[in-house]
Amino acid sequence: MEFQVTSNRVFLNNEAGELIAEVTFPLISEDTVNMDHTFVDDSLRGQGIAGKLVSLAVEQIKKDQKKVIPTCSYAKGWFEKHPEHRDILKNK
Repeated sequence: MEFQVTSNRVFLNNEAGELIAEVTFPLISEDTVNMDHTFVDDSLRGQGIAGKLVSLAVEQIKKDQKKVIPTCSYAKGWFEKHPEHRDILKNK
């Protein structure tokens, strides 16, 4: 599986080019993104794909020197379980 990473999205397509997993984090200000959506196709459930998506997104957000506001329920839970990455959370 080869994840594609862009400045506001991490995703995975199947061999047919169909989207099977993604996390989106659009820019909401000059220095902040909103991690607003995580999707994993049923065929991939239980394989840790959502966690990998968020982890790759966090790497990209750090690389871009941005902060994140997680509004997606999965992302909120992920940050609770990974306090070592809370440094990129935007203080409200």
